[in-house]
Amino acid sequence: MQLNFMAIDQIDIDICTSLSAEEVSGSNPVTPPIYQTSLFTFPTFEKLVGALDDENKNILYSRGRNPTVAILENKLCALEQGEDCKVFASGMGAISSVFMGLLNQGDHVLFVNDIYGPTMQLADHLKGFGISHDRVSQNEAEDLEQFIKPNTKLIWLESPGTMKFEFVDLKKISEFAKAKGILTGIDNTWATPLFQKPITMGIDIVVHSCSKYIGGHSDTIAGAVISKKEIIEKIFYNAFLLNGAAAGPFDAWLLLRGLRTLPVRMSEHQSNAIDVINYLKDHEKIANIYYPDLSTDLKPKDKQLSGTSGLFSFDLVSGGYQEVSTFLNNLTRFKIGVSWGGFESLAISPNRGKNENQLSEIGFSTSMIRLSVGLENSQQLIADIDQALSKVIVSG
Repeated sequence: MQLNFMAIDQIDIDICTSLSAEEVSGSNPVTPPIYQTSLFTFPTFEKLVGALDDENKNILYSRGRNPTVAILENKLCALEQGEDCKVFASGMGAISSVFMGLLNQGDHVLFVNDIYGPTMQLADHLKGFGISHDRVSQNEAEDLEQFIKPNTKLIWLESPGTMKFEFVDLKKISEFAKAKGILTGIDNTWATPLFQKPITMGIDIVVHSCSKYIGGHSDTIAGAVISKKEIIEKIFYNAFLLNGAAAGPFDAWLLLRGLRTLPVRMSEHQSNAIDVINYLKDHEKIANIYYPDLSTDLKPKDKQLSGTSGLFSFDLVSGGYQEVSTFLNNLTRFKIGVSWGGFESLAISPNRGKNENQLSEIGFSTSMIRLSVGLENSQQLIADIDQALSKVIVSG
């Protein structure tokens, strides 16, 4: 498999690895201080009142702004080439704040491509508040006009999409939306800001689950939203302050630590994933592999991505819950667990044993397995997959 991806941009490497520390009491710390405090005092009441008038910019209470968190926000904003950023206590905290901060009763959301499951659960919940939605597939994204309604306020997408990692053309969608005055948002967690920069392609809002690759060590939960200043300010006052999904300063410090090694880790995740895929693609028990580099249409990938990550899926040639369970239960180096993007390799399946009809309805195989390839030796990971596959009996 030949890869022709560009190297990680040196500017991004500099952003990730710059110290961004400040002088504290005459010292110059290598890492930023952790401002583990709930509030900040003022010399006069007048100064406190002035800070309260513009809480989006002033530091007075850590539910709003915190110096350690602000350093992280500045770095993520620079990586995504946005104007402003807010960090949240989780990825879903970030997504929820976009929806609750920008949408009103009577608004409509159009979801494009395969979308993260909890995001769709949130959309279903918002029906009770008068916010409706529709969902279109990757193929249907070529002609969005037929799905737009007079009250469509937001087009929300993933590219690559969840589980099957299919592409949609971000520039084309953003141009379409702008012509109609519709906001666009994307969950960019899979690619990270190193491999895809949706704002440069016209997308209005970018969200990350920082718990994944940005943190990289499976030890913190956080999310981020990057956009224009006026959009972030609206989210800040309408949702961030009121929902209370503020990230703590220690979590922000852990994420700053993760950013320092993000370029190195993403290169290794990509390399290891390619090794594993090269093994799987000719295996007699594997029917399909879902990974952006295997796309037959390279144009969207060449325009949008400069690299790929370590998360992909595959289908066994046949089977269902029993075959999936046999494979997963026989893995030793790959651990069974939710989430992804950490140093460790993980495996999971969307087949829960009671949802095979639903999987078929959305176009997922009942034998689909997702791997998050970590930083271990790729040959050891391949050996683990090989021995687990040997235990699986399939037909076809």
